[in-house]
Amino acid sequence: MKQVRVTAESKSKLILDEDAQKGDWIDLTEINSVDTSLIEKALAAGADKVYQEKLKAAQTEAELKSQKEKSDLLSQIEKLKSQAASSLALKERELENDYNKTISGLQAKIAAFEDGKKLAVAEALAKKESEISELKQKNSSMQSQSQLEIQKIQSEKDLEIQKLSNELENANNKARLSEDSLKQNYESQLKAKDEQIAYYKDLKAKMSTKMIGESLEVHCMTSFEQFLRPVMPNAYFEKDNAVSKSSGSKGDFIFRDKEDGFEYISIMFEMKNEADETASKHSNESFFKELDKDRREKNCEYAVLVSLLEKDSELYNGGIVDVSHKYKKMYVIRPQFFIPLITLLCNAAKNSLQYQRQLEAAKNQSIDITNFENELMDFKESFGRNYRLASEKFKTAIKEIDNTITHLQKIKEALLGSEDNLRIANGKADDLSIKRLTRKNPTMTQKFAQLKKSSKPSAPGLPTADDSEDKDLPQNGGGLFD
Repeated sequence: MKQVRVTAESKSKLILDEDAQKGDWIDLTEINSVDTSLIEKALAAGADKVYQEKLKAAQTEAELKSQKEKSDLLSQIEKLKSQAASSLALKERELENDYNKTISGLQAKIAAFEDGKKLAVAEALAKKESEISELKQKNSSMQSQSQLEIQKIQSEKDLEIQKLSNELENANNKARLSEDSLKQNYESQLKAKDEQIAYYKDLKAKMSTKMIGESLEVHCMTSFEQFLRPVMPNAYFEKDNAVSKSSGSKGDFIFRDKEDGFEYISIMFEMKNEADETASKHSNESFFKELDKDRREKNCEYAVLVSLLEKDSELYNGGIVDVSHKYKKMYVIRPQFFIPLITLLCNAAKNSLQYQRQLEAAKNQSIDITNFENELMDFKESFGRNYRLASEKFKTAIKEIDNTITHLQKIKEALLGSEDNLRIANGKADDLSIKRLTRKNPTMTQKFAQLKKSSKPSAPGLPTADDSEDKDLPQNGGGLFD
């Protein structure tokens, strides 16, 4: 079970602020906007209803108990009457006296019962009055507690409203201050723009008079030193004095700037001007090719032609003209756009400075990888050449070893053949006997026969008469080593 938060929407409607289940309870002290008069009426109506119901139940119970006792008494009276009617006449008076006593006792009991009933009803009424008084006290306490909670919530709301009002006032003050600051800043910027417009109007008037007293190059140099040098103290802006060896030409000015030692922008400037009385009029486009060549030879990223040529051209009088569709990163401007174009290109280059650094690091890594690959290829070639020479020598050694093995194999086969011949000779030597030696030799046969017949014992190793068998001799009558 848990406490359920509710909100009183009206006098007769409570809205649950969260899901609830059977057994959950509501704390009336935390209900917002509680109408205590409805609770008082509900409590009063409930108390009266409970009192009436309990009083009615007590009366009903008393009446039932009285009726039962009366019926019991009547039954006893009837019983006593029947006993009195059947008793002896002598005892009739005693019985009557007893009867009267009994009636008196019963009447006293009835009276006592009535008194007890009245007392019970009075006690019930006193108890109900006490309960009603207790409920009224609880209602009063709840009402006062609700009033305190309401006052507390109201005070908190008043504090919050006051706090929000103060914050709103502070925000309005900040907004007014910010508005005043923006207004002053805008007015100062507007004033600077007006001064710049007046300057460019004056510059245009000077241009229309062919910049009397100064050339276009001097004007650009002065503008740069006046407006850009304070914000770019380390920038390089000097005349291009290095003549190209291939074309023999050079630009007018070169602008370069670095950040953290990294050159993030470079511009080749060419200034062109001519008087109204010049006989041969030049076009801006006639200088594009030479300017692009100077830009590439001097390793500049951008090329800018500051020109007073074609004074009646709406294209060149309209602002900055991008001609990069003909020559890479080339622009044509009037002198009044000299400073804005430099700042525009510098801001764009600074925005891409991080990517330029990453590209430079990637190029350096690529160079390192290329050097590593070249060194690796040199090592592979040197190793391959040494391996090839070693392999050739190894093959020669293997070939010589194979030749040696072949020669030794032949020696082995010859030795094995010699061994076979020696084994055969040994076998034949083992088969050699006196019988075989004397075979087909009558003289030796006779000598051995005589020796056998003599009395002398046979010499050791000489054949006896039994050795004359031919079972071990070859049957083909061959020689000794056949």
